[in-house]
Amino acid sequence: MASPRSRPPLAERVEELLSAGGPLPIVAAGDPVLRAGTVRYDGQLGPALLARFVEALRVTMRAAPGVGLAAPQVGVELRIAVVEDPAPVPEEVRVARGRVPLPFRVLVNPSYEPVGTARAAFFEGCLSVPGWQAVVARPAGVRLTGADEHGRPLDEVVTGWPARIVQHETDHLDGTLYLDRAETRSLSSQDAVAERWAQPTPERAARELGFDLP
Repeated sequence: MASPRSRPPLAERVEELLSAGGPLPIVAAGDPVLRAGTVRYDGQLGPALLARFVEALRVTMRAAPGVGLAAPQVGVELRIAVVEDPAPVPEEVRVARGRVPLPFRVLVNPSYEPVGTARAAFFEGCLSVPGWQAVVARPAGVRLTGADEHGRPLDEVVTGWPARIVQHETDHLDGTLYLDRAETRSLSSQDAVAERWAQPTPERAARELGFDLP
């Protein structure tokens, strides 16, 4: 087994990862890469390879399907994530969850901090924890900073469901899974969520499973 020091340069590993074409394999919980954190992107891939990697992340996210994907989820320890949510939901869900369309975008070296004290709790899932969801209370709004794939700075306030997506994906870059922040008594199979807890809010789940909401 190769030691970390003897691993090929990151660009070589990304080239090899992309060589197969199509959606990339998604790493599942239990793989250390999801817990190791990431290094800041400072040109390790070069513009052309970065563009190919971003496109592979987009293809993989859409094929899964998901609304976000972070580089560690495909085994790459870079501080890069992609997000996109067409938000095809009923009006009552849109209103309750603040789930509005989030156009495709690339987050490079992102960080976030809460804006205000309001928190929102909803069921959340993850492509690296397939088959399960749990309720996570998160800041209702965050200030997102970082850059896009072209190096243009990001500094904006994000609210509602887009704020949840941004937090979830940025957490991945710090080695944090949504389960670390979840109400453990809410943990439910995907089928149970669809059959029992499909309401716009998790209030009924909180009553019947026995956990508190903010």
